[in-house]
This record gives sequence, structure tokens and C-alpha cells, in this order.
Amino acid sequence: MAGKNILIVDDAAFMRMMIKDILTKNGYVVVGEAENGARAVEKYNELKPDLVIMDITMPEMDGIEAVKAIKGINSNADIIMCSAMGQQAMVIESIQAGAKDFIVKPFQAERVIEAVSKVTG
Repeated sequence: MAGKNILIVDDAAFMRMMIKDILTKNGYVVVGEAENGARAVEKYNELKPDLVIMDITMPEMDGIEAVKAIKGINSNADIIMCSAMGQQAMVIESIQAGAKDFIVKPFQAERVIEAVSKVTG
């Protein structure tokens, strides 16, 4: 379902731009962006998005810590993780921390949209 509000979290600006581009072309609204886990938690609190797309490896606070913090604010928070190839252990850890799904870089638009529509129902 389109029209969902999404927060994008990635330390690389071009990655945020790529995801934002895919989402907006498919009718989703990107309400905010954050460059690390600590900012993600602040922005989550402030914006109350329907979904967070979260990178795993970031400075200051990584994605797994941020998932735990956001889940502490809202246990029903919907979070999709982004991982690079070869981060399976971290993906598993983030799913255990409460993430609903994951997408692997380099992103394929169809996979991003499939994950988002599945999680946001």
C-alpha cells in the first residue's frame, strides 16, 4: 500500500538518495533521513514514521543498537535492515533485535518495494 511514511537511515548520502528515489517513484513518502543510529532514534521519536529502512554498519550507533532503541520506544515499530554482502550474522542479529526484513546492497528496486510492501502490509 502506497502513501506510507518512511525514515531512511544510512551513513552514505548517495545510498539514502537511491532508496528515496525508489520509494518516491512507488508512491511512498520519505519523511526523514538520518546518517547514524543515534540520529535515527531521535528522528523516529520526532517523526513517528510507519517504517524505518536502516543500514547495519554506521558510525556512533550501529543499526542493531538503533533497532533495539526504536523497539524500546515502540515495540510494534516496522524496520527493514540494509546490509552489504557477507553480513549474514549481523542480519540475523538485527532480525532477533526486532527487524522485520532485510535488503542487500546493491539494491534492486523490485526487492526494496517487495520488502516495504510486505512489511507495511
